[in-house]
Amino acid sequence: MMRIAPTLLVLAASLLSAPVAMALNEYGIEGMGVVSTRADEGRATISADGQRIVFARRGEAGWGLWQARVVDGRWQQAQALPLAVSGEVRDPYFSRDGRWLLFAAGREGRSGLYRAAIAADGSVGAPQALAGDGGRHEERGPALSADGRQLLFARQQGRGAGWDLFVASLDAQGVRGPATALQALNSPADETDGDWLGSAGAVAFSRGSGDTAQVWTSGCAWTGAALQPIGLSFNQASGWTGAPMVDNAKPGEMMVASSAAKSPRAGGVDVYRLAMPKVAAVPGCMQ
Repeated sequence: MMRIAPTLLVLAASLLSAPVAMALNEYGIEGMGVVSTRADEGRATISADGQRIVFARRGEAGWGLWQARVVDGRWQQAQALPLAVSGEVRDPYFSRDGRWLLFAAGREGRSGLYRAAIAADGSVGAPQALAGDGGRHEERGPALSADGRQLLFARQQGRGAGWDLFVASLDAQGVRGPATALQALNSPADETDGDWLGSAGAVAFSRGSGDTAQVWTSGCAWTGAALQPIGLSFNQASGWTGAPMVDNAKPGEMMVASSAAKSPRAGGVDVYRLAMPKVAAVPGCMQ
């Protein structure tokens, strides 16, 4: 049975916002006052060494990326992450090997996918566009498979047509192959913000419409095996919970963004940590 109200001890631990595994029952807020603030936060991703977290935050100028580091066992020193791209920046994603930071950037209706190399000191290099279809469609929510060869992302099919999940091959130079729609996952609602769960083709993603969203999982992105919303008390059809992201440093845990959790709360949309949902891998799924 899920426990709802955290004890004072668990709440105190969440306030310390340690990026290592905590004794969470159902969820704990991530980085109270540093990552999760009075502003709206979105997708958050953790580097392979567990020392940095990059997350989306909405400010007066729209969405931008921020980065915090581990200092004395806590997320501290949150600062805006400058990137040489125009428009809003959101949906950060550290590759599993720690070599790349992927993200979406652009003006409303013209968002595209990018990657930037990560140096040994953690600095972020110049962005490289991951051009796919000549910019004919708006794209967001990039995620790489464990081997770096499969790019999962969301594409808007046209004004008013909604968002669907796609997958495309990606070579070492950042050149994408033809995109394939994941028809078994896509629905009349919007599907966005997918992430690979392990290396066998299982996925977690957001599904919603308007101001509501839920996190769903499937054992195979191509077949939709065992497709279902995760069993989280605030992951309800009437609220907004999305942007699932595996913790690269602790792959048994993941993060979501939510405005539906009752407590602890920092602002409108905060980042929460939870145990990885159990999703059975499907042999032969990965294509």
